[in-house]
Amino acid sequence: MDPRKWRFDTSRNKLGWWNNELQYYAEGRRENVRVEDGRLIIEARRADLPDPKPADWGGQGYSSAKLMTQGLADWTYGFVEVRAKLACGRGTWPAIWMMPADPKAPWPQGGEIDIMEHVGWDEGTVHGTLHTGKYNHAAHTARGGAVKLSNVCGAFHRYQLDWNKDRILIGVDDHAFVRIDNDQPGDVGAWPFDKPQYLILNLAVGGWGGRQGIDDAAFPARFEVDYVRIYQRGR
Repeated sequence: MDPRKWRFDTSRNKLGWWNNELQYYAEGRRENVRVEDGRLIIEARRADLPDPKPADWGGQGYSSAKLMTQGLADWTYGFVEVRAKLACGRGTWPAIWMMPADPKAPWPQGGEIDIMEHVGWDEGTVHGTLHTGKYNHAAHTARGGAVKLSNVCGAFHRYQLDWNKDRILIGVDDHAFVRIDNDQPGDVGAWPFDKPQYLILNLAVGGWGGRQGIDDAAFPARFEVDYVRIYQRGR
């Protein structure tokens, strides 16, 4: 992992993570994040933090990792491709997503782009979603879609975003399954996606992934990333 491009997010370990997630995000801990054979491994594990516990431990029974480019790399418009093999098992929630680079931008008004989300209790269903002030999951109005894929846990797929000023496409293996147009020009509540965003890779435990409980036999669970490619286009 190149520290010039990626950093860890551990900011809510003590308080607890959003969405009723149950993981502790470790920083630089090999059991949870490492590079093997040129591939990034994010691994969620059950109750394996050593004693004494880290100072920012919030009582979580699972450990994992969250990586992001915030403060190191962000962009407006372009093509993103992440070739990955997903963690599976009831309770897991791997994601590839983007958030606004402006740290003062509130959620969801600043806009969130979910390129890939997969919840282990619905194995093989991959979701792509946009969240904005007008359209978001809290209001049950989020815009997006889902596609059923075979062998997401045992095989690599290419998760893709094509973003320009007029529309956003989200797809897998060169097939778009979400298209959201900028159909309300000038309305920031509908389309805040004209400002820089940064990329996030994480493997959560619980939350949406734990909606039908957690199968501890699924751990350790691996989210394996072969590469991340970003092609920025002019504004």
